[in-house]
Amino acid sequence: MYLTYLTDLARDHHRAPDTLDGAAVQAYLLYLTQERKLASSSVGVAACAIRFFYAQTLKRPEVAMAIPPRRKPRRLPHILSVEEVGRLLSSPRPPKHRLLLMTTYAAGLRVSEVVRLQATDVDRERMMIRVEQGKRRKDRYALLSPRLLTELDAYARLLGPTVWLFPDRRHQHPMSTSTAQHIFDAAKARVGIRKPGSIHLLRHAFATHLLEAGVDLRTIQVLLGHASIATTSRYLHVTRKTLDAVQSPFDRVILSTPTLPD
Repeated sequence: MYLTYLTDLARDHHRAPDTLDGAAVQAYLLYLTQERKLASSSVGVAACAIRFFYAQTLKRPEVAMAIPPRRKPRRLPHILSVEEVGRLLSSPRPPKHRLLLMTTYAAGLRVSEVVRLQATDVDRERMMIRVEQGKRRKDRYALLSPRLLTELDAYARLLGPTVWLFPDRRHQHPMSTSTAQHIFDAAKARVGIRKPGSIHLLRHAFATHLLEAGVDLRTIQVLLGHASIATTSRYLHVTRKTLDAVQSPFDRVILSTPTLPD
């Protein structure tokens, strides 16, 4: 891949790469973006390869510095409404499937975290759920809703003695993340929710609904296990509470005639 972009760069300018300057490299990257319509990630790979070539191989840092850093597009997540979450959690018929989705939303867990929960992780005394070795191999505590605890107790009586809260069919290992994703996809299709996204939508909904209820960002950061509050702050862009406080200037414009004919 490294040599492919360097060869393409030389072919595009009909000159050897070691004879090109920063402007020529910038023009090539612009060509990849505008003419060849390559994805941002592909252009980023090309930029990294070319930057390495000029900085390390040719020892021409002035050309390497002329290559602008490529920023990965940051997309806001789709957010399920409280009503949509209610329909989704009511959809699965098997108790294990229903409790899996309930727990994911109620505690704001990642799919890798919820499938590995053990029965002993439910701390009834402190009303918390222990999340062991989550992302970046860090332990943390998540919320244990009284309502969820009632549901989990009823589920435990049906499940019987087991290590894993959501075991596989043989009760020897935790449920796989792909199975959990399939359960979510089936529930979403069953209730007619067309918003794109994986089971992670429930975690996004948890954070957004907390923010809309007035919970501060720092608390949400701790509950989600985010290393940086900057990651948590993206939910400010998708919460209705923030938008409801702002009035569009269009609403104050007085129109002399109807905008549409009767």
